[in-house]
Amino acid sequence: MILMARRILVLGYGNPGRGDDGLGPALAQMVEKMRIKGVTVRIDYQLTVEAACDVAECDMVIFADAAKFGDEPFFLQPTPAESTMGWSGHTLPPGAVLRLAQVLYNARPEAYVAGVRGYRFDEFSERLSEQAEINLNKAAEYLAEWLKTCEVSSGP
Repeated sequence: MILMARRILVLGYGNPGRGDDGLGPALAQMVEKMRIKGVTVRIDYQLTVEAACDVAECDMVIFADAAKFGDEPFFLQPTPAESTMGWSGHTLPPGAVLRLAQVLYNARPEAYVAGVRGYRFDEFSERLSEQAEINLNKAAEYLAEWLKTCEVSSGP
């Protein structure tokens, strides 16, 4: 068995100027500071078609975002490529980015969505709510340990 280093991308997105909507970028920044071998971090306000190029260059991608609903303090779940390519404006859901990576680059990375539960989204503020910050720290701790187990994979 040959062990190969995996190329892992953490793609954090959201608007840090909109309170808890900044949880995705905040999670990505925390992961970046951990300097986990094989992990690259990208941060943006939203997912766009250009993200498909970054996704195509990795073996695994984690889309990090704030979650208005769902499990607390966070969730990490597999996400498939979407077979429909409908979107509006410049923003895409993770599945559409994955589908573009398939169509344009014949890339099929393993993909997950990491959603950190947030609570305040309707105000202009660069501060996270107190509970969102607690959730962020729990998500970062879990994700760091999980990513370390994903660093290598079996080769042919």
